[in-house]
Amino acid sequence: MIHSDILRAHRVPLCVDLDHTLVRCDLLHEAMLQVAKAAPLRLFAMAATLTRGRLALKDYVACHATFDAAALPYRADLVDHIARERAAGRPVHLVTASPRPWAEAVAQHLGLFDAVHASGPVNLKGADKAALLARLHPDGYDYVGDARVDRPVWRQARHALRAGRGTRIALDDGRVSAGDFPDTGRFAASLSRAMRPHQWLKNLLVFAPLVAAHRVTEPGALLATILAMVGFSLLASATYLLNDMLDIAADRAHPRKCRRPFAAGDLSVTQGLAAFALLLAGAAITTMALPAGFAVALGGYTLLTVTYSFYWKRVALADLFVLATLYSMRIIAGGVATGIPLSPWMLGFSMFVFLALAAIKRCAELGDRRIAGDGPIAGRGYRRDDLPVIRTLASSSSFAAVIIFALYVTQADVRGLYSNPALLWLIVPLLLYWLGRMLLLTHRGAMHDDPVIFTMRDPNSLILFAACAVVMLAASHTTMPPGLILTP
Repeated sequence: MIHSDILRAHRVPLCVDLDHTLVRCDLLHEAMLQVAKAAPLRLFAMAATLTRGRLALKDYVACHATFDAAALPYRADLVDHIARERAAGRPVHLVTASPRPWAEAVAQHLGLFDAVHASGPVNLKGADKAALLARLHPDGYDYVGDARVDRPVWRQARHALRAGRGTRIALDDGRVSAGDFPDTGRFAASLSRAMRPHQWLKNLLVFAPLVAAHRVTEPGALLATILAMVGFSLLASATYLLNDMLDIAADRAHPRKCRRPFAAGDLSVTQGLAAFALLLAGAAITTMALPAGFAVALGGYTLLTVTYSFYWKRVALADLFVLATLYSMRIIAGGVATGIPLSPWMLGFSMFVFLALAAIKRCAELGDRRIAGDGPIAGRGYRRDDLPVIRTLASSSSFAAVIIFALYVTQADVRGLYSNPALLWLIVPLLLYWLGRMLLLTHRGAMHDDPVIFTMRDPNSLILFAACAVVMLAASHTTMPPGLILTP
């Protein structure tokens, strides 16, 4: 692709790096995660390959990872600058340490480069990149890079241009590599978005055993439940980070998820892995103040979440049961943290209601033509024509949950907790209305990606749950009328 007339041109060429410069991500790191997701045991193969050097690792990963140049998060202001310079007759070269097939795919997609230089016999980085450019362009060049490793290249460049976030980098000759193409997003805001603190509301489920047992006023049990919620919140954020890093390629193909921090290039894989480790450590610390069984529950939740990210989410139907189990495990962990025995009725109700919500979530995805099209959903095990089956599963699970609650109301055990358990029957139509409305909104295409979050933000749902709470309070603090007796 290198033309001799370009190399001899009097106009100084513009040389552009790829990773974290032209694109707002590191292609190697993302590809390594993609390889590990497809075959986790290849992590060991990559580690063994790395002992032979980074170039060997890049070759191995390039052979096992797919690559879509059109989906990458390009730095729009830099692409516009390159287009203007090339339109003015200036030669533009892509110079990167990434594998050549990836660099050529990017160059072909953009159609803005006169030459491509990438890792081949040598890892084209730092001093090796500087030596190559000095040999090819003895009359000088301008270089756009992103990191301190580019300092040898910047030193001999006519103009040192910098892309990305961070401080200005001083060069030995007194010049400064400034942020000519800066990132517009803030790291803290991007990390907060990726951690999804609003999802911590789901961890209120750990309070379910405490509320159901009417022991909310016990300080010890309340503190244990709060600690359990903190642990689950930290762990949930860690798993969201991991899931998003593993789903970068699929998210970039999604009309809404493409704006997530990792998919958009607002966060790098290395930043995500560091935050993941810190959050995981924080969750582990909370287990020290709680019974050993809670650590087991948290560990089981972690294992199931990780296997979901790597495998189960791509298995049709199994992914729904795993999601329902993950929600129910929060309730189980709340019981373990406080030592409150769990009712089989509560566990049965939670499994069916969360299976219904998981199925509603998939129905919303399958019903979105922008996501499903006529073929498989990226990163999922479903096709659009699976929608009737999943919709039926959502409906049947919804009514199964309500039936379990109705059967619970008739149990003799209920009288030990409620002085007027007959009032609990009022909750049955409220549940039927809520779940029926969720199904109707999904059918109309008005359901959020996450039905649980939708419920927590939906005024109608909140009013219904407030009404359920009022009924439970009334059932606890009012007397059953004479002659109204429930028989098991």
